[in-house]
Amino acid sequence: MYFKNILAALAVLATLVLSFSCDKNDDAEFGPNDKGSIILEFDNVVGSQNLQLNGPQTYTNANGDQFNVTLLNYYISNIKLKKSDGTVYTVPQDSSYFLVKESVADSREIKLNNIPAGDYSEVSFTVGVDSARNTMDLSKRTGILDPAAHSGDDNMYWSWNSGYIFFKMEGLSPQATADAAGNKKFRYHIGGFGGMNSKTINNIKSITRTFSGEKATVRSSITPQVHIIVDILKAFEVSSKVSIGANTTVMFAPYSVNIANNYVEMFQVHHVHND
Repeated sequence: MYFKNILAALAVLATLVLSFSCDKNDDAEFGPNDKGSIILEFDNVVGSQNLQLNGPQTYTNANGDQFNVTLLNYYISNIKLKKSDGTVYTVPQDSSYFLVKESVADSREIKLNNIPAGDYSEVSFTVGVDSARNTMDLSKRTGILDPAAHSGDDNMYWSWNSGYIFFKMEGLSPQATADAAGNKKFRYHIGGFGGMNSKTINNIKSITRTFSGEKATVRSSITPQVHIIVDILKAFEVSSKVSIGANTTVMFAPYSVNIANNYVEMFQVHHVHND
């Protein structure tokens, strides 16, 4: 009996030592000044299908309208990452504006560098460009925010309205009202930051998504990838069911609020890779 008690005591001691060792290694896994990177991948889909621009396939929205997509762009900005312990890291604002284009594969992966090492469980971001940046001196608006850099179908700036287009989707639909040339093209150009001198439409949308129990383990040697599914069918439903026939072209108009309220629900975290 005495011998058995000694063995039991030794087993408990070994467990405690191992537990202490593991905890100690976890604590020493990274230092307070260690940094790494994280990738936010935006995967544009249509329901259960991958989005294909100018594809032969036709999609159907909640209103029963058939359509395909020829262009999809949107701004992602003001990114914040929340750790499992509740602390929040805010990406420096000057480094926190991105233009996601379905036509440009690299733009769909946003890599954030110099992120403090830690375990992250939540991401927040804005779809659009905040009012401060919309009204900032042009010298502060460079790169993808440079109004002069936008032209043609890819234009994401209203020079006539002095503001950015936050979300831009175009395509063809037999339900669309034909234009002067007979083309049945729909256009959703959604923007509006609330106005500078007087109150106007405000379609700036902030989104927060948890990682559903998963953790993005940012380390100097590990760059997690957060896979975000962006289902464009949601732009036609959720808060309001959108009819392409009744709303073939939506730009700076009151109805744009309905589409903006819808597209908030397009963004959902699917999973996290820690490779």
